Amino acid sequence: MDIIKIIFAIILPPIGVFLEVGLTGAFWLNLLLTILGYIPGIIHAIWVISKN
Repeated sequence: MDIIKIIFAIILPPIGVFLEVGLTGAFWLNLLLTILGYIPGIIHAIWVISKN
């Protein structure tokens, strides 16, 4: 399942984070990072997925 989360993290970072942690603060932070800049959203999503 982690490979699917990583793929989602690259295509749509908030979806990858949502699959890992749900609607927590990490999801909202990632949504904000993705809106402000796509690359920071990807980096944060991969970090959250690899941390858990």
